[in-house]
Amino acid sequence: MTNQRNDLPVAIIGAGPIGLAAAANMIERGLTPLIFEAGAGVGAAIRNWGHIRMFSSWEHNIDPASRRLLEPAGWTEPRLTSLPYGTEIVDDYLKPLAAVPAIQDALHLASTVTAVSRVGMDKTRSRDRDEQPFLIRVESADGTVTDHHVRAVIDASGTWAQPNTLGQAGLPAPGERDAIAAGLITEPLADVTGKGRDRFVGKHVLVIGAGHSAANTLIALGQLAKNQPGTRISWAVRGTNVSRVYGGGDLDGLPARGQLGTRLRGLVEEGHIELHTSFTTTSFATTDQGLAVTGITPNGEVTLNVDLLIPATGFRPNLEILREIRLELDPIVEAPRDLGPMIDPEFHSCGTVPAHGAKVLTHPDKDFYIAGMKSYGRAPTFLLATGYEQVRSIVAALAGDQAAADQVHLELPETGVCTTDLGGSCDVPSEETTVLDEASSSCCAAPEPVLTRVE
Repeated sequence: MTNQRNDLPVAIIGAGPIGLAAAANMIERGLTPLIFEAGAGVGAAIRNWGHIRMFSSWEHNIDPASRRLLEPAGWTEPRLTSLPYGTEIVDDYLKPLAAVPAIQDALHLASTVTAVSRVGMDKTRSRDRDEQPFLIRVESADGTVTDHHVRAVIDASGTWAQPNTLGQAGLPAPGERDAIAAGLITEPLADVTGKGRDRFVGKHVLVIGAGHSAANTLIALGQLAKNQPGTRISWAVRGTNVSRVYGGGDLDGLPARGQLGTRLRGLVEEGHIELHTSFTTTSFATTDQGLAVTGITPNGEVTLNVDLLIPATGFRPNLEILREIRLELDPIVEAPRDLGPMIDPEFHSCGTVPAHGAKVLTHPDKDFYIAGMKSYGRAPTFLLATGYEQVRSIVAALAGDQAAADQVHLELPETGVCTTDLGGSCDVPSEETTVLDEASSSCCAAPEPVLTRVE
């Protein structure tokens, strides 16, 4: 790397918890961040699910480097044992962090990164490629396009803007796009008891999905139905049962997560939620009454006639802006190649992704990294604490401290029972610090501090 390139800033795409944590780590190490956020404020994606409360306490949601940057600025730390809502993460943590002068000066809001490449080189050019700066193309709110030259890139832009489709085989079902355009399919994680409440009162609402996002939405709908007669709830999943969503109940190491599963099970067993298992959506049709959702089940074709559908089928990464970058992705989950097998949800659902850092997250284009939720590709569960450790390691590598980059750490809360798709479970010691070499990790090495989507 030339001295000229070393003098350039490091681009961070996304100003959520992980992007700002990357910036805080850079400031500590004397590197210059350049942060681009597509939204009008920091944590813009989190604002969309601000009504959702996290499973883990503040203690596990604050990045250490960010805390060290905030404390001299007179920041009042939240009560560490409390469980924050998404809006509190933004207002009480990210906004004060963005106001720290060193970050404020580096932050560009309403600035959408539309492409990442190498200066003077497309993907096919190899000679002296590593010595060339990266080119970041950014479009501002008024349509102005600007190119920036940077020494490295950390893409922490998340996946919120690209939800998974509802049809089979990873494709939109016929009629899906028309149903979205007609407003019959809502945004993910709709606020059914808050500002969006009137939209759902007295309606037949279908939720599709089998993760914690679906559970949160169903419980909120259940509360609405108990107070508003005529509100009806249906729930469709592709699997044969929903035991994974119910989780470990009272045995769960994160009480809020355990209570979520227990409450959801109660709503189903009491008949407040009509559950349809082994349901594969094949088509949507707009009717005079609302939306006809047709699917295949073991008993043949079934059509559910509903007023609204709330999707909770997860998200996938937008890789279009990286077309000119040399990526090496796992072919299954679209995560960095070495990370993919560690998080593949078909085999790993115990909620325990081991600590990992720069080595696992590298790509053929030197000094380009994907971090945070986007690094998990299509895998459904992201750990905030894991993302903080990702960017700590990446920044150490960019600063030339390879020893610090290679030694990855993760402080985790007490675990409980975590069921896997393979029919087993894993119990691990309570409240410990895991110190792992990136080459020797396993699914059940440590418990899960956070279950949420954040960027």
